[in-house]
Amino acid sequence: MKILLSGYHNPHFWTITEYMENAIRSLGHDLSIFDDRNHIIPGQIRRHVPWLHRLDLDILNRKFNTLASRFAPEIAFITGGYRTLPDTVNSLKKNRIRTILWTTDAPINFQPILHAAPHYDHIFCAGTEAIELLDQVGIAGARWLPFGCDPDLHHPLELSSEDQKQYAHDIVFMGSYYPGRAELFSRLTEFDLAIWGPGWDRLESSSPLLKHIMGSHTTPDQWLKIYSAAKIVLAAHYQDPEGRFPVYQASPRIFEALACGSFVISDRQRDVLALFKDGTHLVTFKSPDDLFDKMKYYLNNPSERKQISRLGREAVLRHHTYLMRIVAMLSSINDQ
Repeated sequence: MKILLSGYHNPHFWTITEYMENAIRSLGHDLSIFDDRNHIIPGQIRRHVPWLHRLDLDILNRKFNTLASRFAPEIAFITGGYRTLPDTVNSLKKNRIRTILWTTDAPINFQPILHAAPHYDHIFCAGTEAIELLDQVGIAGARWLPFGCDPDLHHPLELSSEDQKQYAHDIVFMGSYYPGRAELFSRLTEFDLAIWGPGWDRLESSSPLLKHIMGSHTTPDQWLKIYSAAKIVLAAHYQDPEGRFPVYQASPRIFEALACGSFVISDRQRDVLALFKDGTHLVTFKSPDDLFDKMKYYLNNPSERKQISRLGREAVLRHHTYLMRIVAMLSSINDQ
């Protein structure tokens, strides 16, 4: 089958685009890739000049249509969907190309999705909040397709003594700075806590978290070592601080860390609890005090950590790989 995949390759780390590409190719499909963030006009200009933003989107969509005409796929699979215009989706369908949308981001600005979604043949959502938001405006039939792991890329590493010295920490977190996360993590400063991710330079100079910030970006090789060396991987999902929209989805980091054999402590995100069993595959916390107490308990009980991390890795490899996601998605659309 010929599949055209629209996605984004982040220059700093692997993303779901690479994982889906690997899965599609491993199934023997003929794949062509479109980079949906290959903008002509720099983002700082587009953000301040709306007509230039629209012009840039038009150019991007014309390029996508040109590639589709040349490649002539049977399926166009759009991840994210924020930059694919309704006219583009309709043009693909006129050429007898089945169109699939997979919403992947927290719905911070969901209006472009709501505008284009009715034009797709099939809609999948990484988080159940997106299904609810689509339902609320009368767009029915969206299906849940969570993130997953790629066992070829997400796996435990045997670390050298030098790597252990450089990367080993009791508790690690990888993700962007948000004030809510900073407030939560400030409860953990007495632990050996290490934080990687963009934006943490926004902390106030008096913040006790500053000494725990390791860097803004890590290479894939580095974060595999970080996860493999950590005693605990902390997951704290993004939530809208103003409560304008819900976020239920399980972060890609949940699946990736479990596949690396990590012991994961996560907030009680709805989709996480639907996919994994608390206390068996991972552990969840309900408040800063609860998180503090569980950190202390599991740091002092390595045998329990090891048991939970083993079962968590077994579960994610058995049920939650990107290969399984692609198979499920293709089976679902072929059954209709």
